[in-house]
Amino acid sequence: MTTPWDEWDHVLKIDPDKDLVAGETFEDVCATGTDAIEIGGTTGMTKEKMETVVDACAKYGVPLYQEPSNPAVVIDDAALDGYLIPTVFNAGDSFWVTGAHKEWVRIENGLDWSRTHTEAYIVLNPDSSVAEYTDADCDQSPDDVAAYAAVAEKLFGQEIVYIEYSGTFGDPETVAAANEALDDATLFYGGGIGDYDAAREMSQHADVVVVGDLLHDEGCAAVRETVEGAKAADADAE
Repeated sequence: MTTPWDEWDHVLKIDPDKDLVAGETFEDVCATGTDAIEIGGTTGMTKEKMETVVDACAKYGVPLYQEPSNPAVVIDDAALDGYLIPTVFNAGDSFWVTGAHKEWVRIENGLDWSRTHTEAYIVLNPDSSVAEYTDADCDQSPDDVAAYAAVAEKLFGQEIVYIEYSGTFGDPETVAAANEALDDATLFYGGGIGDYDAAREMSQHADVVVVGDLLHDEGCAAVRETVEGAKAADADAE
């Protein structure tokens, strides 16, 4: 079975609680060349903020996915291509493994299951908000991460495994180990992708690199460089 992300190299994550760089618009964001836009953040999320970003991006033809941090911010919008629901495999707080999901399935009018997918997160930056939020055990060796990746794919049937270093550039050896452990699942990587070289390097090990803070800190030109780096790595592999 094919999935949309089988063809992706680059995803841009927009945090609705953060501003764009002065003078830039969501039309500029959608013109960066990214394969898809993921809308979500760890803190400060509301339905209204989510909806604002979806409405601003909807007319530009880039696939849009919501990554809700909690059930209260899930929005029902036909412009969304789907929902990517995180489940944190190394969370210390089980709420982020299955607890939040129990609440998601009870939202008003229910989830659109045909557009709902999960991401098996492995969080590895202990100083990040997401690590603190989920009480993640980030002390994981490359072999540990590979084992988590195998568990996610083989035992839990996850289509996406997401290595998250959130705010810092991660260990390529660890990402490579996760990749080696997977047969069919798509490996996402997020964290510290700040330029062409970083995107190209990590794209040698991950199927998809996710860029987030760069958009809000440096703007669309910097994001475009990371798209070019990811695409170059994909071309090298062919």
